Amino acid sequence: MTDSNSTPNSKFQSMRQWVVDHKLRAVGSLWLSGIAGSIAYNWSQPGMKTSVRIIHARLHAQALTLAALAGAAVVEYYDHNTGAKSERYAKFLPPIDSYSHKD
Repeated sequence: MTDSNSTPNSKFQSMRQWVVDHKLRAVGSLWLSGIAGSIAYNWSQPGMKTSVRIIHARLHAQALTLAALAGAAVVEYYDHNTGAKSERYAKFLPPIDSYSHKD
């Protein structure tokens, strides 16, 4: 259920958060859609052998996957520099006082 006061920025932030939480799923989905789109495009081009069409589709999908991985790396770098990642994982760590030693 969405809030009626939601802005496009909050929708963008929620999509960004999903991508941050599911990086590999996002890259895999992008690869699958890229290869499907490239196969569909190559099949519409007359005069190419089937093997060439498949090779072109694989190359297009590979380039798209590399771009998606680079984007995921930029997001990871940004999260690391802003401290957002450490805040996200802090809830899984025990409090610092539990490691204190008695003298």
